Amino acid sequence: MDGQQRIPILKVGRVLIVPIQVDMDDQTVIHLQERILSELERTGARGVLIDISLLEMVDSFIGRVLSDIAAMARIMDARTVVVGMQPAVAITLVELGLELRGVDTVLNVDEGIRLLRSEFGIDEDEEDADFAGGAGAFAEQVNRP
Repeated sequence: MDGQQRIPILKVGRVLIVPIQVDMDDQTVIHLQERILSELERTGARGVLIDISLLEMVDSFIGRVLSDIAAMARIMDARTVVVGMQPAVAITLVELGLELRGVDTVLNVDEGIRLLRSEFGIDEDEEDADFAGGAGAFAEQVNRP
């Protein structure tokens, strides 16, 4: 199975969670972009949380596609958050002169969910079926190649 099929897209409430656990080539990242946009349209999700904590490198093309995903998601009324960027990845992006315009970045998934909760106007103490129990409790895997 290639990288395109191994990157799951999970729907948790109003959020698509995309844990990237494989190195991506250009074809894989373009295919992932198409899948994320397709799932935004299909599900009406309002947020996209992309976890890159396992990526050891992000080149300028991948960085540009992440920015493009955020811009396209914004047009579709969704917010994009990238979580788990390793220091080496951040250094590389800065050295390449690449800014992830329109992409919010936070340290981990918990912070990403907290940011999206605030975007959706959900109080920290307020119970919300979209996030109650975490991703494992309510996740719908929409993993289609």
